[in-house]
Amino acid sequence: MVLLGEKFPNFDTNTNVGKINFHEWLGNSWGILFSHPNDFTPVCTTELARVVKLMPDFQRLGVKPIALSCNSVDSHIEWIKDIKSYAGVSIDGFPYPIIEDESRKIATSLGMLDPDETDKDGLPAAARAVFIIDPKKKMRLSILYPATTGRNFDEIIRVIESLQLTEQHKVATPVDWKKGDDVMVQPTVSDEEAQKTYADKLKTIKLPSGKGYLRMVPHPCDLSSTM
Repeated sequence: MVLLGEKFPNFDTNTNVGKINFHEWLGNSWGILFSHPNDFTPVCTTELARVVKLMPDFQRLGVKPIALSCNSVDSHIEWIKDIKSYAGVSIDGFPYPIIEDESRKIATSLGMLDPDETDKDGLPAAARAVFIIDPKKKMRLSILYPATTGRNFDEIIRVIESLQLTEQHKVATPVDWKKGDDVMVQPTVSDEEAQKTYADKLKTIKLPSGKGYLRMVPHPCDLSSTM
């Protein structure tokens, strides 16, 4: 299994848009790989339809989505008709690839399998894994949901926005943060550097310990000068 910060494995695979090499397909973009137990299943259909609707957000963030399901390309192509119908869209083609993984080779190598969920042949199905990969091909986030629980793609968008923000600035995002909210100065930034950078925008929260580690500043997009 790949760990946070490690290079995400490369692989060649078949998809509904033809054969791809994962790293070449990703190019210099961020990517999100999300797996599904099976085609023509209820939760999976709602999830892939949600990603179709969210394509403008993924494009805004420079993120390429790619799905994986433990079925054939032919099955994916038929399933896409249901996905587009549920999403309520009339578009030519499909806006992102769906990987064929009947052998479970990719799902196994990436630790996606859920032993408590099996298909009609008794084979373990892929859980609802989410991997976010940055342009350097490093894994920046992983989430693993059981097959019975649909993902929250609003949370996934929020996480990507946080990852991209903290990649550019020496800040961290607090609990329940969303785009536009105040952020926190990272502990590695000295008080002198923080004061020089943010001046009167810097707010240090008073705590019983007397330690000034909760340093809040406006979202960097709202600052006239940032790191």
